[in-house]
Amino acid sequence: MATEAKPDGKTEAKTEAKIEARPEGSSPPERFEDILGRLRGLVERLEAGNLPLEESLRAFEEGMELCRRGTLILDSAEKKVETLLGSAGGVARTAPFEMPEG
Repeated sequence: MATEAKPDGKTEAKTEAKIEARPEGSSPPERFEDILGRLRGLVERLEAGNLPLEESLRAFEEGMELCRRGTLILDSAEKKVETLLGSAGGVARTAPFEMPEG
C-alpha cells in the first residue's frame, strides 16, 4: 500500500485496484495471479508424489479452496466486462476473445 501526501499535509492511503472475491470488511482482496501461483505450487508438491497421505489431502483441500476463490474473481471480472460492453450499446453481451497470432 502506498501513501500520498495531500496539500494539507495529511497522507492518504492508496491501493491498486483489484477485483474483490471476498465480502467487504474482510481481509484485503486477493489477486488472481497470487492464487494461481499458490495453486501451481500445490500441484507441483502433489505431483512430486512424496507427500504423506494426510498432507496430500490437506494440499488437495487447499487447492480446491483456491480454485473456488479464483473462480469467484474470474466470474466477477466477466460480469464487469459484460457490464462495460453493455453500457456501450445498452444490452449486455459477451464477445469472444481472440488471441493475436505471432
